[in-house]
Amino acid sequence: MAAAATAAGAASAELVIGWCIFGLLLLAILAFCWIYVRKYQSQRESEVVSTITAIFSLAIALITSALLPVDIFLVSYMKNQNGTFKDWANANVSRQIEDTVLYGYYTLYSVILFCVFLWIPFVYFYYEEKDDDDTSKCTQIKTALKYTLGFAVICALLLLIGAFVPLNVPNNKNSTEWEKVKFLFEELGSSHGLAALSFSISSLTLIGMLAAITYTAYGMSALPLNLIKGTRSAAYERLENTEDIEEVEQHIQSIKSKSKDGRPLPARDKRTLKQLEERLRTLRKRERRLEFIENSCWTKFCGALRPLKIIWGIFFILVALLFVISLFLSNLDKALHSAGINSGFIIFGTNLSNPLNMLLPLLQRVFPLDYILITIIIMYFIFTSMAGIRNIGIWFFWIRLYKIRRGRTRPQALLFLCMILLLIVLHTSYMIYSLAPQYVMYGSQNYLIESNITYDDHKGNSTLSVPKRCDADAPEDQCTVTRTYLFLHKFWFFSAAYYFGNWAFLGVFLIGLIVSCCKGKKSVIEGVEEDDSDLSDDEPSAYSI
Repeated sequence: MAAAATAAGAASAELVIGWCIFGLLLLAILAFCWIYVRKYQSQRESEVVSTITAIFSLAIALITSALLPVDIFLVSYMKNQNGTFKDWANANVSRQIEDTVLYGYYTLYSVILFCVFLWIPFVYFYYEEKDDDDTSKCTQIKTALKYTLGFAVICALLLLIGAFVPLNVPNNKNSTEWEKVKFLFEELGSSHGLAALSFSISSLTLIGMLAAITYTAYGMSALPLNLIKGTRSAAYERLENTEDIEEVEQHIQSIKSKSKDGRPLPARDKRTLKQLEERLRTLRKRERRLEFIENSCWTKFCGALRPLKIIWGIFFILVALLFVISLFLSNLDKALHSAGINSGFIIFGTNLSNPLNMLLPLLQRVFPLDYILITIIIMYFIFTSMAGIRNIGIWFFWIRLYKIRRGRTRPQALLFLCMILLLIVLHTSYMIYSLAPQYVMYGSQNYLIESNITYDDHKGNSTLSVPKRCDADAPEDQCTVTRTYLFLHKFWFFSAAYYFGNWAFLGVFLIGLIVSCCKGKKSVIEGVEEDDSDLSDDEPSAYSI
């Protein structure tokens, strides 16, 4: 009795610790979102509604990513390490826990659909119309609703397609058309809308995959190398800028000297003079910003933290290499041992071990190290995505729409940033599954198998129950699959697309690594010399550091 009470107390303590960690994580997410949005939004163009929308959307993205380790923890927590269910984990309690996590996914994914197809588009088009000073509030709202209606129609179509795409077919081949339609409605009711929501989320995840290939893959190489290389010296840049100012002034004087006798300048010289004067204004703007940065206390503080940045850069590049090697081996395993494209390249078990898949079972022995590692990987994935968006900017094909700059980002750019991050976070779950499929499916669950033992004296044998790690061969009533897995593999064609996307991700990472290595140090005021509507003279240049 005492031993049972001690075990129950230890289990309760683990559960309390798990929920406390999740609660602290939620508070940290909200604080981070507020600081991040306030740090990048333009001080001149900040709006309450766009700020709240950006903070809320970013928080939903991070909270959704945090649900994966919680899902894995809960299915693992229901079983002991010897493969038996805990005393309280009967069929009803297990079902309640599964339903709670499933409803959590329903809620968060529904909110994501609402943000991507309704809220963010409405706020974005509202502020696009606000740029026109002659537009009234009523006209702004009408125009925003008109464009948002198009997104709502797309969302409805995705839900309908997902609801009525038959994942199974009626057993009776001679059934009438009405019986087939009736079968579709019965299947929809039995899945509680899971297929409809899963199809919609998978469609967004496919877009998130493209965003991850574009931004995250590059950010995983750019962020560490930028931390290691640092920025150029403000004093040295200021000296170069002064020399450029003197050279441009000399050219301007030489052109103006041609008209001292009253003769008009040729059209070519007028164009050149206009370009030089514009160049001079830009250089003087740079001069003011460089002077501010050089004398700033923040610059001196960042200089003192330079060794720490190098250490962080080395750590991030090691994590990136761990991630890339694990992803390569996992994809290679699918290419060699999966059932092919018609199954979505799904593979059960592991034939080629990768570093991350070997590390997680080792960390499972000490609670909660494995969950901390999964959380770190997810957060690293998100931070590198943010770094990639900051470095590349927001583009529509070959047209650059917005830049992301500290203290100078327009409300529309922040909304785009949050929407991209929402889509990337949806793809994060599949990336983690690609790295450690068995862990994401079953966590640390074991189940019992019967093993025959023969005695040495050959007098007889006996049957012994031995714990084994849960896998695809385990009985359904012995191992509980995470709710994440149900959303990931509802439709095989999405899984096939994700598989090819992983190869593209690896290719873009290698290209980004080469480009980042070849690029020199960034300027402390990078982007000021370009025609950027997000920048202004009245905003402090310290934001650019």
